[in-house]
Amino acid sequence: MAQLYFEYGAMGSGKSIEILKVAHNYESQGRRVLVMTPLVDDRYGVGKVTSRIGLSRPAEVINPDDNLYDIIDATRDGDLAAVLIDEAQFLSTEQVDQLAYVVDQFNIPVMTFGLKQDAFNHLFEGSKRLLEVADKLEEMKTICSFCGKKATTQLRIINGEPQYEGSQVFIGGDEAYIPTCRYHWYHPILEKIKKM
Repeated sequence: MAQLYFEYGAMGSGKSIEILKVAHNYESQGRRVLVMTPLVDDRYGVGKVTSRIGLSRPAEVINPDDNLYDIIDATRDGDLAAVLIDEAQFLSTEQVDQLAYVVDQFNIPVMTFGLKQDAFNHLFEGSKRLLEVADKLEEMKTICSFCGKKATTQLRIINGEPQYEGSQVFIGGDEAYIPTCRYHWYHPILEKIKKM
C-alpha cells in the first residue's frame, strides 16, 4: 500500500541528496519517477534539485497555484513508480491534500522532503499540513554548528548577525543559514558566526 512520506530536517541534514539517491535507486531498476520542486526555490536555478555536495538533476517546477493531483494524473501513464518532491515546506495546504489524494487514488508513493519550520521556529504551511496528514514522518538529522548536538532548526545570518524577524521565505544556503540546536538558536556564539 502506497504512503505519503514527509522527511524533514534542519538545513544541511541531507534532504536533497536523499531525494537524488531515492530517484537514482528507482531509475536504476528501470522504474520511472517524477521529481518536482517549487518555483520559489531558485538557489541553483529554477527546476533543479541540487545538493550541497554538488549533485543535481532537473525537476518539474511546481507553481503556487498548480493542482498537483491533475499534473501527476496527466503524467502517470500507468508506469509511474513514485513522486518525489523537494522543498515541500513551500507547498500549500491544498497541494499537500492533492498529494494525499494521489496516494489514495492511484496507489503511488509520494515522498516529500523539506524543512519543518522556518528560521524563526514557526511551521511552514506545507510542513504543517504534511505533519497533519502524512502516513510516515522521518526526521533527518544533522548537528548544531556550535556544539555538535542534534540540530533542530536553522539560524538565519545576514551580514554576520543572527536574524529573529523578517520574511518567512528567504532563499539561501550556507551563506545565510546554519543548523543549530534550540539552545544555540537562542544563544548563538557571535564570535564563531563572524568566522563562518
